[in-house]
Amino acid sequence: MSIDRLRATEVMYLKGVGPKRGEMLSKQLGIKTLYDLLYHFPTHYVDRSRFYTINSFHSEMPAVQVKGRFVTFTVHGEGAKMRLVGLFSDGTGTMEVVWFRRIKWMRETYKVGEEYVVFGKPAEFSGRWSMVHPEIDTPQSVQASAGLRGVYPLTEQLRNRGINSRTIFSMVQTLLQGYGRTIEDPLPRDMRMRLRLMDKASALEAIHNPRDVSQMQEARRRLKFEELFYLQLNILNYSRKRAAKMGGYRFSRVGELFNRFYFDFLPFPLTGAQKRVIKEIHADMKTGRQMNRLLQGDVGSGKTLVALMCMLLALGNETQACLMAPTEILATQHFETISKMVAPLGINVKLLTGSTPKKQRDVIHSQLLDGSLHILIGTHAVIEDNVQFARLGFVVIDEQHRFGVAQRARMWKKSAVPPHVLVMTATPIPRTLAMTVYGDLDVSIIDELPPGRKPVVTVLRYEDKRLQVYQSMAAQLRAGRQVYVVYPLIKENEKVDMKSLEEGYRQICETFRHFRVAYVHGKMKPAEKDYQMNLFASHQADILVATTVIEVGVNVPNATTMVIENAERFGLSQLHQLRGRVGRGEGQSYCVLMSKAAIARETRKRLEIMTTTTDGFVVAEADLKMRGPGDIEGTIQSGMPIDLKIASLASDGDLLQAARNEAEHLLESDPYLDSSASLPIVKEMRQLFDKAVDWSMIS
Repeated sequence: MSIDRLRATEVMYLKGVGPKRGEMLSKQLGIKTLYDLLYHFPTHYVDRSRFYTINSFHSEMPAVQVKGRFVTFTVHGEGAKMRLVGLFSDGTGTMEVVWFRRIKWMRETYKVGEEYVVFGKPAEFSGRWSMVHPEIDTPQSVQASAGLRGVYPLTEQLRNRGINSRTIFSMVQTLLQGYGRTIEDPLPRDMRMRLRLMDKASALEAIHNPRDVSQMQEARRRLKFEELFYLQLNILNYSRKRAAKMGGYRFSRVGELFNRFYFDFLPFPLTGAQKRVIKEIHADMKTGRQMNRLLQGDVGSGKTLVALMCMLLALGNETQACLMAPTEILATQHFETISKMVAPLGINVKLLTGSTPKKQRDVIHSQLLDGSLHILIGTHAVIEDNVQFARLGFVVIDEQHRFGVAQRARMWKKSAVPPHVLVMTATPIPRTLAMTVYGDLDVSIIDELPPGRKPVVTVLRYEDKRLQVYQSMAAQLRAGRQVYVVYPLIKENEKVDMKSLEEGYRQICETFRHFRVAYVHGKMKPAEKDYQMNLFASHQADILVATTVIEVGVNVPNATTMVIENAERFGLSQLHQLRGRVGRGEGQSYCVLMSKAAIARETRKRLEIMTTTTDGFVVAEADLKMRGPGDIEGTIQSGMPIDLKIASLASDGDLLQAARNEAEHLLESDPYLDSSASLPIVKEMRQLFDKAVDWSMIS
């Protein structure tokens, strides 16, 4: 049966399902068609070939199966609190089997004295073992399906209606028996042979009904590869279309401005990584195609200087440049830094934000149109329709994950010829995510810090060491340095045992009464937030008490200590971003992770990673493996949702690389994907991705 037929046939028409169950499956699990059911994979497997005894139970056991007989059945309670308890014996001991629903049906179905196999997770209460709502089979039916059994994702409402993992398993078996071997394989045989992949029909059979662990793993490998292959092929195909369509300025000259700045006014020597990245960007600018490049670099790696030098290349080719930042504070910092660096060159730089007065706006609009304004730096205000350029050639978007793709794309419309686009991030992106989320952008990485920068010393401290932490803070403050204190909440919440910013502010003011304290959080009005931040930036305040609003865009080189309260509540990448606010000057800096002593082993492991490395990419890889991809901010560059059913960007990096290699190989041999061998692949790819918005073709 073709995959198209499976997609077109509602699940209610499968034998044993019907309209009522079909509606429940659709509402609860999104299983609307036979295809959806076939691709509703088990989350894990249990071994149904092995039997356990009740006297061998222990509290760490997973779900197990026991063979024995019911001795008695007793109904307890009334109404909503009614439950049925069956006393079950296997000869080595007894346990209670408990049901809270469908009690009448259970009482009529299972008989005292007959042999059954009970399968579930044992739990101990008051010295007695029990299982709640286990699966119950006859020994004969268990023998027929002995081996690995898939456990399917369910909802509580489905369980209440009598649909459990075994029910889903039975439905899938009916589907496989009817259509499994007739499912076509869109992947070419030579690709499957080269990668030693199962054919599709065998993989779908084995993922639901594996003979053993080895077969299950091979099935998962095949299905993961296919998912990642279509993902990468779609990204690369879009990228090629965009490159073919999007012509751009050809910046063939280096220009006098770049050379004067490089030889006469460079504030400090470029690192090897900075030089390499500038060459990569300039090579793109010379092709005559629009550049679309992602620049990754850890906090303090010198991304802003690289961006400025690339803007000078654009100015040297008689075009204008623009830098867009997500916050007014960050935009203002960029404006002050860049204005100071290019002042000797006579370059006209202006700042445009939401609070720019109308009189200044009018000047900016006028100078942009007559070409006398060379570099515009601003917030979202720069993408407003009335902001028009004479000849915009180069756009820099800082902390790009704070902008949606639709917002970024509006910058392309500011010029008759699409400007070159450089998006920058200080949030390290693991290789597997970068290949997918930004798969159609070229990626440059600054993986080297400027000389003289000292790594931030990071320590984990528990509540009993708070006095020592305060003493260390006081020593830094007396030496003329400044300190950040970060809290996860604004107001105290009795249900959550976390220090709030309001309580923390009071405590810090009381403890450090001889020093000035500012505070800032995301719910403040912009003007008040800027006022408080400026108190700290200008050293009118010694301590800044804040929420994570300072994660991006605060540059105070004199701040050498950061204390993060309830650090166990933060993800690794966020902790790394916060830590990046210190270590920006020449002095030694410190980051103190304050935590409760009673935390889970995984949480402790996560915090300890922060104390062992300051490499953002190492942190990002660890975060991805520990927490998974999570919700990726913004819209993916090529418009595809990452909704992987079986593959994982966190753990399938090698398979993702193999999928990308195969996608590149296919596009090299068949650029238009119009050969007969490619048609099944293209058909499947369109089914998966045609509903996605093609942001990469916006111009």
